[in-house]
Parts: sequence; C-alpha cells; structure tokens
Amino acid sequence: MAIKTPDWVKHAVFYQIYPDSFARKVPPHQKWLLDVPLEDWDAPPTYQGYKGGNLWGVMEKLDYLQDLGVTALYFTPIFRSASNHGYHTHDYYGIDPLLGDREAFDVLLKTAHDKGFKVVLDGVFNHASRGFFFFNDILENGPNSPWLDWFKIEGWPLSAYDGALPANYVSWIDYRALPQFNHDNPAVREYIMQVGEYWLKQGIDGWRLDVPDCVKAEGFWEDFRERVKGVNPEAYIVGEIAFDATQWLDGKQFDGVMNYPFGRLTAGFIIGDRVDKEIIPHFYQPYETLDAAGYAQGIEELLARHPWEIQLTQLNLLDSHDTPRFLSIANGDRTSAKLGALLLMTFPGTPNIFYGDEIGIEGGHEPDCRKGFPTEEKWDAEALAYYKQLIQIRKKYTALRTGDYHTLYSKDKVYIFGRVLGEEGLIIAVNNGETKAEITVSELDKVPSIKQTKPSNLIYGEGSTNWDNKELKLTIPARSGLILAD
Repeated sequence: MAIKTPDWVKHAVFYQIYPDSFARKVPPHQKWLLDVPLEDWDAPPTYQGYKGGNLWGVMEKLDYLQDLGVTALYFTPIFRSASNHGYHTHDYYGIDPLLGDREAFDVLLKTAHDKGFKVVLDGVFNHASRGFFFFNDILENGPNSPWLDWFKIEGWPLSAYDGALPANYVSWIDYRALPQFNHDNPAVREYIMQVGEYWLKQGIDGWRLDVPDCVKAEGFWEDFRERVKGVNPEAYIVGEIAFDATQWLDGKQFDGVMNYPFGRLTAGFIIGDRVDKEIIPHFYQPYETLDAAGYAQGIEELLARHPWEIQLTQLNLLDSHDTPRFLSIANGDRTSAKLGALLLMTFPGTPNIFYGDEIGIEGGHEPDCRKGFPTEEKWDAEALAYYKQLIQIRKKYTALRTGDYHTLYSKDKVYIFGRVLGEEGLIIAVNNGETKAEITVSELDKVPSIKQTKPSNLIYGEGSTNWDNKELKLTIPARSGLILAD
C-alpha cells in the first residue's frame, strides 16, 4: 500500500495556540465574561488559575498571524474542561464557556478559513475527567451505573479526590483526575470515533492526538484513521509521541508525530553546554551535547527512520506547552534561539511555532512556559523579524518544503546541508563555534543539482561565498547561519 499524507501539511507553517494565555477580547453580547475572577495577565501562570484568553481574542490576532506568515493553527484543547489547559475534558461536543462557547468557535473557524488558515484541534481520547458525564454517573451511582464498562473499575468504593484512599480505577499515570477509557469497549470506541468525525464535519482540518501511545486496544488508531479520512481524506492526524514513533508511522495510523527527537538533537547541537540543566525537559532526556558530526549522524538516523512521505508531514518543533521554552533551555541565549529557528524552518516536515517564541517569550517548566502573550512594547523585534524572514524564504522555495536533504559538511561546530528539488537547490550553513569559520565544501558528487546550479545568492545571514570549480568556499561568522539559493 502506498503511503499517502495530506499535501497541504507539507507546505504549511503551524502556530500552536494555548487559548487561555494567547489573547482576550470580550464581545458586547458576552459581557458576563467580564465578571469572572481571573489571574492578572502578566502574573506568572499557575496550575489552577485562568488568564481568560478566548477565541474572540484569537480572531483579533489572525491578521498578526497572517503577517507573520503562518498558515495553520494548532489549538491545545478547547472543549469544556475544568482546567486552564483543557486536558480534563468534560464534554467533547461543547466549547468551553470561558473561550466563548460554540458561537465563538464557529465564527473563528469561518474567519480563519476565509483568511487561508487550516485549523487543527487537540483530541484527548485516552482519558476523560472526573467531570465527564459517563464517569461522573459512576461516582454518583456506584455499581448501579450503566456506564461501568466505559472505564476500568477495579473495586469499591471509588475515591476520585481523597489521595489517602485507593482510587479503585485506572487513570492516566495514576493521576486520578483523568480516568482512562476502556478502549476495548465497542461503545467507547464508537463514541470517540464519532467525536472525531463530528468536528471534521464541522470543518476542522485535523486532529492532534494526546498521548496516543497509551491507547493499547488493538486496531484503535487504524480505525480512527479510516473514520477520519472517510470524512476528509486531507485531514491531518498527528500524534504526541515524544520518542521513537516507528510503530505508529506505518501509513495506517498517523500522518506524523510531534517531532521532539528533532528538537532534542537541535538543542544538543545549538545550545550544547550552554543549557540550563535545571530545566531540561523530560522529552529531551537524556540530554547530550553534540558537535556537528554528532548532529549530522542523529539527523540522518532520524530521517532514515520513517518513510519520506511521512517525514514531510512530521510536526517539527523546538518546544511546546509541555516543555520549557527553547530560549530558556538555552539560559536566555538569543543566538541559540535564532539558530534553532533557522534549522526548524529548513528541515523536512512542517515547522510548528509555539505561541510567542517568535517574539522572545521565556519560560521554564509548565506552567511557566504558558505565560500571557505580552503587549507589543515587550516583544523582541529582532526575533520577530528573523522569524518572518525565515518563514517567507521557506514559502518561496519549494525545495525547503519537499526537497531532498543532503548533509554536505559536518565537522567541529560547522554543519552544512543542502535541500534539492529538481533544478532548485539551496545550501544552509550553521557555524555554532565562537570564531569565524572558513570552510571548503568539496564532497558534492552526490548532489549534482547543487554542483550545476552552484547556489551563491546569499538570501539569509552574513558571510561570503566563492565557487572554485566544483568546490564551495564559505566564510561564516561566529555563531551564525546562512542560506544560499541559486
């Protein structure tokens, strides 16, 4: 069977929105939202407090996102939930009232589509919450509930809140706030499948799946893919798998995963020993400082791990709502953030920007990484400018989106690679060393199109280039990167 993934994803630039902290607007007809107690927008985020960001606020930011150059929006959960992050789902068919309810979602979806954005929602289908109707009925009625087989009940009585007593039911990582579905129950499977279909029929463009590796029921994700693609063959299915995702990327389940291995390798090379050891994310453990050769080996192994059609729809990222900010992992070193963005925007797969990375937001472990989006006077204007420039370059050159990837040079702190599609070729070079690098790239026989086109037009960064017969000589300033096009 030939693997098929959505074409639009290969050409997209994603922006991840954490709705509670991104933007807030209260429309005149929902003034009741003004009366709820909220955390101060600029105060450090907490686990249980709410900033009050909503979907009306996102709508006001769409022009900003369009100007940035992103083309797809991934929202962390927006369904009714007793949590600021939304992962404690109460109702899979209802939009959280703090976000503006269903009306706000419908207007946002239409407005986003009219502006050319794709919209992907977060599906939390491994577990529900204590407030989810079917589980809440069990808490109320005990062994008399008709929904016992929807979850994994192990004894009586259930203790959903008192940690001194056994929970007597299976929950995600033994966190009793999140009772785990019994996915072997045909009714549960059908319920989740219908949720997936329903929102696609409402017009969303795909699902990001929360902890899908925890769903052990045989054939579950194969069935989910069949149902989703039956509604929209171009719908994007991306799983949260932090490590080797080979078993889920066989073309029968997901189109891609959140590519934490790319972020882990890039941090090891770009940040290196500048890392803040106190906040290295779990997803980046064990953390390893890499030279260019080590980075090249890791990247080549990563690219060889999955079919190319899958690689082109991997969701590449440097950080997320579940990790400290890349800038903070780098101890606030803004050059590391800049070089990380360069590699993110030139790697095969679709890049994902966590909200605010493009303006230099810092943040440690959750919830600190989920700060309120700051007012413009607090933005890092230089970061915003290079993000815009890199996104436009990616959108201009098809080779950066779907072209082949070739390592051309990897020694000490200098890493150089090419992206090639037909007669279009680009060279991307990174010097992560503390001194200027003067490099000769001579092993170009395996990339004949680069030898033929001889990319020499410096479209990003600083430095100098010179083609001498079939060799390329580069001068790259310390801790900088450049892109050459033909």
